[in-house]
Amino acid sequence: MEFYERVSGARMHAAFYRPNELDWTGLNYQFFLDVALFSRDCFKSLTEIFAVLTTNNIWKSRLVGVGSINLNDVLSYSVSGPVVRSVGFKKDLRFYRSETYASYWFLSLYSFLGKRGDSYDRFLIRVREMYESVNIVFQVLSNLTSTQNLNTSSDKPQKINFFSFFNFMYKIKKNQFFKKTKYTSMENLIKHFKEYSEGIKPGKGFTYNAVEAPKGEFGVALISDATSRPYRCKMRTPADHHMHIMTRMAQGHYLADLVTILGSQDIVFGDVDR
Repeated sequence: MEFYERVSGARMHAAFYRPNELDWTGLNYQFFLDVALFSRDCFKSLTEIFAVLTTNNIWKSRLVGVGSINLNDVLSYSVSGPVVRSVGFKKDLRFYRSETYASYWFLSLYSFLGKRGDSYDRFLIRVREMYESVNIVFQVLSNLTSTQNLNTSSDKPQKINFFSFFNFMYKIKKNQFFKKTKYTSMENLIKHFKEYSEGIKPGKGFTYNAVEAPKGEFGVALISDATSRPYRCKMRTPADHHMHIMTRMAQGHYLADLVTILGSQDIVFGDVDR
């Protein structure tokens, strides 16, 4: 969250992504260096947590066999993310060529599956995904520093060493990598202001786009009437669907197991009321 705030200027409501561009002002030498150092320490901390919890008898007694579901359940309730992958159903939008986004197709990453569909499988999947997130961060930093990876025709990313990484840091420090936008006339400034104030006016029709969020599939459905405001907007949050399947997962368990089931689903109640 600290890096999120340093880049976007806001802790929760990001301002990093903008129409047809990004806000590059928060990316500097110290930011990339801190991300690399944090990822290194995070990998070490994850290893310690994983080693302690995975074989702990008390931890396993509270998770193994608790909140078990099967393939028919996940298909009936339209769940996604680690919950659907815990039953062995491989569903990850980042791996579909027609649905992938943000250059995930060009990265080397893995998606993990479970077998029993219980809370212990969901715990293992989430820990392994945290490992994979650190791996993705290192890959992105490596690809940024390699001039050979600017050719997107290659399906596999190329590896580089840390010498080019620190050379990339030096260029950022000397302001040789990112250039700020400058407006030389009042007309260009007014045009830029109108684009941001009036918004984008897409064509009429329906569209749905989704991303593979940490908790599951997060999608937005829009119906446009060719104005800057959508005629209808519907957000598809994973927490809403996971709340519905909770009654199925809690059958035959104690009231104390509800905390375990809720934690394994990783529900955010602010998502439910969207």
